[in-house]
Amino acid sequence: MENQLTRRTFGTLAGAALALSSIPRALAAVGRSHVESATADTGDLTSLTLAEAAAKLKARQISSTELTEASLARINIYDAKLDAFITVMKEKALAAAAQADTEIRAGMYRGPLHGIPIAAKDNIDTAGTRTTGASQLFEDRVPTEDAPVIARLHAAGAVLVGKTNLHEFAMGGGETSYWGPARNPWNLLHNTGGSSAGSGAAIAADLCYAALGTDTAGSVRMPASYCGVVGLKPTYGLVPIRGFIPLTVSLDHCGPLTRTVEDTAIMLNVMAGYDKLDTTSVEHAKEDYVSGMKQPVRGFRLGLPVGHFDTLQPDVRKAVMEAIALLTKMTAGAKEVSLPPPGNASTVGALGETYAWHDPYFKNQSAKYMVQERRRLEMAQTNHVWSVDYIHALWELQMLRRTIDDAFTDVDLVVLPTMRVVAPTIQELQKRGAETKPLDPWIASDCGYFNAYGLPAISVPCGFSQSGLPIGLMIAGPHFAESKVLALAHAYEQATDWHKRKPPLTPETVVPEIPAPTA
Repeated sequence: MENQLTRRTFGTLAGAALALSSIPRALAAVGRSHVESATADTGDLTSLTLAEAAAKLKARQISSTELTEASLARINIYDAKLDAFITVMKEKALAAAAQADTEIRAGMYRGPLHGIPIAAKDNIDTAGTRTTGASQLFEDRVPTEDAPVIARLHAAGAVLVGKTNLHEFAMGGGETSYWGPARNPWNLLHNTGGSSAGSGAAIAADLCYAALGTDTAGSVRMPASYCGVVGLKPTYGLVPIRGFIPLTVSLDHCGPLTRTVEDTAIMLNVMAGYDKLDTTSVEHAKEDYVSGMKQPVRGFRLGLPVGHFDTLQPDVRKAVMEAIALLTKMTAGAKEVSLPPPGNASTVGALGETYAWHDPYFKNQSAKYMVQERRRLEMAQTNHVWSVDYIHALWELQMLRRTIDDAFTDVDLVVLPTMRVVAPTIQELQKRGAETKPLDPWIASDCGYFNAYGLPAISVPCGFSQSGLPIGLMIAGPHFAESKVLALAHAYEQATDWHKRKPPLTPETVVPEIPAPTA
């Protein structure tokens, strides 16, 4: 569930939402732009990893236009089943691909992202293409400038094929969007994880080669776990978040979702870097994360955080413990460690940051918010958060981030479940959202701890439930330990085949109606 730490606080304050399943799919798809027709079988091209596609592009064995047309054709076939995209940028993508082909033929190869079709979560500004936050409020909002991370990807030659679906304003687990909830490619009745819901679904279904997500309490890693792909949340401030529709600036991160760890490293090489106009951005010496990913892991000391293995579903426990057993053999071993609880540091969003950004819109246009998010913001508005409480929580967050690396004195990295459960049904989540009284906290993960810590954390596939739903393993390290995190994740990935499995989607797959939440 997205924003588990911050969102739980909101959930205690707020009630609920009307079920989206009562909205006809035709209405839920208002404003969606799709490719007009599909080409023949595109599986051979769209199943390539980013690294494989880049190698073929560099060798001129394929063209960017071919890759882009294949991605657009696959989006046309499958997005009506998944609702992974809010806007598909057909004309702009094909024009960018043609330019990439011209440059590559002229010997002006920019690097491994040159000509590669990617997608961006629809809370990240794109010049000339609407950025909606999955809300009616911003249905026609068209930014005039790219967010810096988008500009960096364009400069690297990437081809942006579209903007992906998300939980409205990134406030939840993916079950609420003005365009209808994204669906899990492994089972269309199930949740993708949020809030980067469409990005997770798009990568799992081979609709593009990489996608951007944002992560406030797990919103990159949770869809990665639920959809069986790779998702990285870098160190806080390593990737700029200027030009984003924020959820909680003090906890917001931006990271890639990809098919493999190598693809993630390729993306991070371009995304990372200082932005002096971004107040969250931090200066850090440039690294080559692809090279760092290849370092040996034999000497790595692993920590198993106490309390982070409680109340796991049996299938999750089995998969995670088998993964840890394998990693223990591949490294210097594992032992239990303690991580400090985030405490009030995790509540800075509920204590003011989230509402503060929405205040000018919510005062005048609250009816344009979905019911679930409207009730949360109404409760935040009427409960008059005192500035002193927010300041105290912010101080606690700052101190936590100054001292958290002390927990890694005797270990290099920690390993734990990404999610305690496999993907629930969309109906189950909508039922929880429709409750008009506070619920007992449904703690599906501890992803939000690492947002409070500001530490790098990745989710990689580590197994499947008996029902065929993916399970994720989280690897995290101290500040700026991205290379070590990637190295261990890559070593594990190379020793297993989980990342090679594909969802059972076909063009004939029937899209089931999401049942209305039961009483």
